[in-house]
Amino acid sequence: MSDRPARRLVVEADGGSRGNPGPAGYGALVRDAGTGAVLAERAGAIGRATNNVAEYQGLIAGLRAAADLAPDADVEVRMDSKLVVEQMSGRWKIKHPAMRPLATQAAEVAREFPRVRYTWIPRERNSHADRLANEAMDAAAQGRTWEPPEPQSPEPVPHTAPTTHRLSGWMAPPAPPTT
Repeated sequence: MSDRPARRLVVEADGGSRGNPGPAGYGALVRDAGTGAVLAERAGAIGRATNNVAEYQGLIAGLRAAADLAPDADVEVRMDSKLVVEQMSGRWKIKHPAMRPLATQAAEVAREFPRVRYTWIPRERNSHADRLANEAMDAAAQGRTWEPPEPQSPEPVPHTAPTTHRLSGWMAPPAPPTT
């Protein structure tokens, strides 16, 4: 057994429907817990469904993305769905028959990890996953499938000669330019 600490990942997931039920979609992303860097994004439309079904689909997609990256990671799932967080934590019963298979599916993926913790977060702290879910629903409304954006390469910054600053009054001279 290795003394190396397990990799830590954060899954942020969301789902939504336009109408309840209505056209629905989910969004999920995986972050490195230490740096906050986004490692993966997933989103998709699921046809006509309830908001809760879409939330579970987001959870499943996020857990699968994390498993693809590091099945040995410790995972924290962050969602703004109190229902899903409480049900997956085992504190609330799953009464609705349509939710049981989804919760079972999510639990099966979660069992691949040594540890999964579920955390409820306010909606405003889940904006990235919410944006992905809305992008998927928008794409479906336009007859398209959501696709992740192409990675952007940084634009080259042209090198310019340092400028001379003319100062007056009490101001200290500016620091030398960073090169």
